[in-house]
Amino acid sequence: MGLADLHLHTIYSYDGTATVPAVLRRAREIGLDVIAITDHDEIGGALEAVKIAPRYGVEVIPGIEITTAEGDLLALFITEKVDAGLSLMDTVLKVRELGGVCIAPHPMASGMGMKSLSAFLILKALRNQKVAETLIGIEAYNGTAIDRVSNYYADIFANGLDIAQTGSSDAHVLDTIGFGATEFEGHSAMDLLKALKNRATKVRKQNEWSAFRVISNWSFRYVESAFVRMTGIARA
Repeated sequence: MGLADLHLHTIYSYDGTATVPAVLRRAREIGLDVIAITDHDEIGGALEAVKIAPRYGVEVIPGIEITTAEGDLLALFITEKVDAGLSLMDTVLKVRELGGVCIAPHPMASGMGMKSLSAFLILKALRNQKVAETLIGIEAYNGTAIDRVSNYYADIFANGLDIAQTGSSDAHVLDTIGFGATEFEGHSAMDLLKALKNRATKVRKQNEWSAFRVISNWSFRYVESAFVRMTGIARA
């Protein structure tokens, strides 16, 4: 079985703390086969990761966490930015045009500025056939969600839909990479995509911290990485 973390942030995100090489090293250390770099409304980190991934022995899916008008949306297998602020429907259709697929992250979650899609909006969007062919997954477990109850509701919601379920860390620091993960048959990104489309993925809960520990660890790492983020020294 392959193991993937499909929701990771780097210093290319406004709230990220880890450089791309550091994320790749950590992913390999903990045994991930595939990762997706999904910085907030930014593709640069993902493109950098794809370029240098062979050095680290982990496969990278380029992606973005897009801020739609209704909430956040993960776009995978795309190499171009998608404008923030579009409706959920228009965003998914744009990702489709670019050859990508979408996953709804941390649905119904709140706290720490999270902008999550509601169950109603997801169901409404899935009534459109083209959207349903592109929005192929629900993040049923988010390993660093501050709103822990949302994981419970996301799991129930996902189980009621004919859609793939994923587990991800939503890591903004190195320490939490892989806390949530997605199991799939095979080991490559293409194997993973096939499993998502066939609704054959499984959620794996690797670890879990308290909300206090998640916030305090991020705060420390954010201050620690301030120089790198401000200078962009690791973005070359």
